[in-house]
Amino acid sequence: MWSFANDPEFQPELDWIRDFVDSRVAPLDHLLGSQWNIHDPRFKQLVRPLQAEVKARGLWACHLGPELGGKGYGQLKLALMNEQIGRSRFGPIVFGCQAPDTGNSEILAHYGTPEQKKRWLEPLLANEIVSCFTITEPQGGADPLQFRMTAVQDGDHWVLNGEKWFASNARFANFYIVMAVTDPDAASPYARASMFIVPADTPGIAIVRNYGFHGEPEDVHGHVRWSNVRVPAENMLGGRGEAFTVAQVRLSGGRMHHAMRTLAEATKCFEQLCERMVSRETKGKRLADLQMVQEKIADSWVQLRQFRLLVLETAWLADQSKDWKAVRKNVSAVKSIMPKVLHDIAERALHLHGALGVTTQVPFTDALINSYHVGLADGPTEVHKMVVAREVLKDYRAIDTMFPDYMLWKEEERALALYGDDLRAVAA
Repeated sequence: MWSFANDPEFQPELDWIRDFVDSRVAPLDHLLGSQWNIHDPRFKQLVRPLQAEVKARGLWACHLGPELGGKGYGQLKLALMNEQIGRSRFGPIVFGCQAPDTGNSEILAHYGTPEQKKRWLEPLLANEIVSCFTITEPQGGADPLQFRMTAVQDGDHWVLNGEKWFASNARFANFYIVMAVTDPDAASPYARASMFIVPADTPGIAIVRNYGFHGEPEDVHGHVRWSNVRVPAENMLGGRGEAFTVAQVRLSGGRMHHAMRTLAEATKCFEQLCERMVSRETKGKRLADLQMVQEKIADSWVQLRQFRLLVLETAWLADQSKDWKAVRKNVSAVKSIMPKVLHDIAERALHLHGALGVTTQVPFTDALINSYHVGLADGPTEVHKMVVAREVLKDYRAIDTMFPDYMLWKEEERALALYGDDLRAVAA
């Protein structure tokens, strides 16, 4: 028998998270700036007490295994939690599961030395500091063939030079995890770069400009210039030329967490759409009773359910395999459909709210722009569709005949070969 019910002992936790986020956390979205600005005195005053409640409830940093102080819940339970946590932009940081710190903590847990874990991982897990993960560059986005930032070995140090683009939360970070080209002549472009941990106060790091997009309270995505930045050799994470291997430790999980929170945002837009439609009238009828409105509601509900099931299935498969590479196709499928779901539902909500829908008093323009953001972050949609197609096609083999076996005349020949004698016996 199949069951889609949550564990009875876990459902009360999800109910508590939903109520806590909606009633206590979401109001912060309208009072504070960037959720990564832990240096703001108001953060200490308003956010720290909420984090203490989460810790007391035993729900802090649940993406972590018990060896790092977490519950080790696995991806399925994380998906169900993030479906509620993602209803507020402050939700993740209140629960200690905010990007990019979650992914960076995974890298440090896998590749960091005991000293690095003490210096960086422990305070990161406690949200005493925040971090930045930076790969992309101005001239080529995320295309590894166009990376130009270099790291050249000089004795017991590496010297980094170049520029990084859209380094999210760089202005608040205590340290960076950065990718730089160490072996430009390596045959594979995926073996040319290495990963480093770099303290943010290292001389030579300069933020050229911070960029933001509509809906963000502060500009936090940095264009960062690195000029002769000296990094101790032991700050390399993983082996030389293994940056992409190191990155995969965090990227698949990060993509799933984005999807879980996007599901939450799309669900909020849908709930607000439905409330509006049963509350408003035109020409003597509720908007909810108009067929074209009903079509939009139905399409939105179906999209949400399809997307949710795909997310939960992928999370379950990840828990079973314990290997992100084994579910690469599924993760890319989630990532590729995510922006469309958010875009379509936000657009319908915006349109059916009329003039109010385009104002800044409702969240639909924010969600609409964010749909484009999630379609670009952690790899553009087109790349993930290519991954899905390549992985799917691995299960198929080319035929060596002119006509495929599923042509009707071939099917009929096989059917007659199987049952021809029986048919002739009946005819006789």
